[in-house]
Amino acid sequence: MSDPLTFDNASPRFGLPFLYSGQAQKEFYVNEAFAIADALMHCAIEGTATTPPTSPTNGQNWSIDTGATGDWASHVGQIACRQSGNWLYVTPSNGMRVFDRSTGCFWLYSSGWKIPSSISAPTGGSTVDSEARSAVSQLIVALRLAGILP
Repeated sequence: MSDPLTFDNASPRFGLPFLYSGQAQKEFYVNEAFAIADALMHCAIEGTATTPPTSPTNGQNWSIDTGATGDWASHVGQIACRQSGNWLYVTPSNGMRVFDRSTGCFWLYSSGWKIPSSISAPTGGSTVDSEARSAVSQLIVALRLAGILP
C-alpha cells in the first residue's frame, strides 16, 4: 500500500491555497483559490502597464511592466488580477497563454513572454509573383484572425 499524500500549503504552479482538516476560515482559502482560478481560466489581459488603472473593474487582468509604481511596485513581471476590489498577483509559468485585448493576439510564456510582432504584407521587390504575394497576404490575415499576429 502506498503512503498517504501530503500536500504543501499551496499548489506548485499558481500558488492556489490548499485546505487542511480542522482548518479555521476555510471559506477564505477556498474563495482565494477560486478567485485565482477564475482570473487564469482562459486568461485575458487588458494590456501592459506600470501603474494600476484609476478605476479598475473586477475581472480585469493586467501585465505589470518594468518601472511599476503604486500597488504594483513589487510585482514586475506578474499578472495583476482585480478580484473583489483587491489586486491578486500571479507569477506566470512556462506554457501559460494569455490573450492581450489591446493588440488582439495571444502571448506565450516560456522563460519570459513571447509576444508576436506585426508583419507587413509583401510589397516591392525585383520579381513580383502575384500568386505568391496573394498567398502570403492570406497567411498573414489568417494568423491575425487566429490571434497569433497583432
